Amino acid sequence: MAPVPPPGPPSLPEGASAEFLARVPKLLDAMRSVGGGRELRSTLSRICETAADLTGARCAALGVLDEDGDGLADFVHHGLDEATARRAGHLPGGRKGLLAALVTDPEPVRSTGPPGNPGAGGSPEHRPPTRSFLGVPVKARGQTFGHLYLTGKHAAEPFNDYDLAMVRVLATEAGLAIGNVRLHEAAQQRERWIDGSVAVTTALLAGGDTDDALQEVAEQARRLSGAAAGIVLLPADGGGLEIAAVAAPHRTNSLGVVIPPENGIVAELLSGRPLFVDDAATDPRLEAGPVRAYGPIMLLPLCRDGRVLGGLVMPRARGERPFTRTERALGHQFASQAALALTMADAQRDRERLAVFEDRDRIARDLHDLVIQRLFATGMMLGSAQRRAAVPEVRDGVGDAVDELDVTIQEIRSAIFALQQPAEAPAGLRTRVLREISMAAVPLGFTPSHRFTGPVDTAVGDLTGKNLIAALRETLSNAFRHAHATRIEVAVDATAVLPDGRRGVRLTVSDDGVGVPEGGRRSGLHNLRRRAESVGGASRLGPGIAADGGGTTVRWEAPY
Repeated sequence: MAPVPPPGPPSLPEGASAEFLARVPKLLDAMRSVGGGRELRSTLSRICETAADLTGARCAALGVLDEDGDGLADFVHHGLDEATARRAGHLPGGRKGLLAALVTDPEPVRSTGPPGNPGAGGSPEHRPPTRSFLGVPVKARGQTFGHLYLTGKHAAEPFNDYDLAMVRVLATEAGLAIGNVRLHEAAQQRERWIDGSVAVTTALLAGGDTDDALQEVAEQARRLSGAAAGIVLLPADGGGLEIAAVAAPHRTNSLGVVIPPENGIVAELLSGRPLFVDDAATDPRLEAGPVRAYGPIMLLPLCRDGRVLGGLVMPRARGERPFTRTERALGHQFASQAALALTMADAQRDRERLAVFEDRDRIARDLHDLVIQRLFATGMMLGSAQRRAAVPEVRDGVGDAVDELDVTIQEIRSAIFALQQPAEAPAGLRTRVLREISMAAVPLGFTPSHRFTGPVDTAVGDLTGKNLIAALRETLSNAFRHAHATRIEVAVDATAVLPDGRRGVRLTVSDDGVGVPEGGRRSGLHNLRRRAESVGGASRLGPGIAADGGGTTVRWEAPY
């Protein structure tokens, strides 16, 4: 085996010039046919067939390297049976033999030797043993895309310089075809990732809920990477990472699950290092993680200004191809955009929280400085009228009114005290529900009524409780932004019996607003249904509490 030197025009052996010249028109006709091909694989098949026909070879094959050059992305052949082609369609182990030489040293190779010996006889492993072998790299624009090789020249003759010249022309045509297709695919791929980043940014800037933005990140990551799922991880309160959003074709119960700090995924992501795995089943860092059942995985940290905000996980099904260098780079850029979205979401949430706190302080001041003082003055006026009243019934009635005013003043003072307390996250579900109702009262302009039934704090689990609070927040937000309601009733029933017979909790939010218009509030209703299904429950709509039956009632229920 020896590389073919790149000499000048070959000298014509005796009697060979006429044969070569006779093949030139056939080569030109074949090139015109190949150039008209629009589908890559059929074009490569015609190149193999043409190369075998023009050189008198029994077998021809064209191996297309993948983007990283570590394996074959495609294997096109002519003259090989399917069983041999299946065995031949990969790079030989250890990068040995003639075919591997074409990959590591992309220069034309010709070899002859005794049949039956793949290493000396010119036939790579799994290829039919022959005396003759001709291999030519498929190159275009300075890049090697694969290799075209031929074996088994008729009459046991070696491949000559004219065979090499024609095969080189065909290999160049194959390289141009592959290069053009890959340039087009790369441009389309980058355009899709850019569109996905724009969709995430748009979802956030539209002023939607943070959970909506996270779900958009997960869905776009899954779609763009061709993964089986998209998972967004955020730091959990007690350490580790919590699954904050999941996009998968089937229903999953992993939303809200916390991956403990000792898990290998957590250590890698929180360190700010990306992690690329070709097979999750063989990586010990993923032994106890939620992606153990997948194949290739891309785990990217969500970093912004040197701070790790969470992680983005994109697993592919077992047996699928690993992520390429381009996909890894595009995924990293998308993760950076998602981290920016999280930062903006945090800033927006802080602004909203600050606005609520400022309103609470203002309400507390107004209650103390205006309402209580006016009630106190009214009570003094009624007390004076009581003393001057001559009719006992009137005197007693005024006295009762004064007593009611005293009770009202005490209740308002209790409300003022509650408004002035720091808004720390409470432990009980009942308290969290009351907090959401209190916060919603500021934009609504009134406080929704509430009712609790059953052991709300003790029976409802943390995961169901967290999703119930998110559903309540979404429903109250919809009532403020879309329903224009003047009355809202909130009920939490921890003794509910679900349609499948299980015991659980039911959240009911009814309003007297305009109802749900055709095509309206689709995103919010989808989020409610998704949250309920993630914990094995359901969500549905009904008529509201307006006198004429108008308005909307949302029933959200899930098992404990």
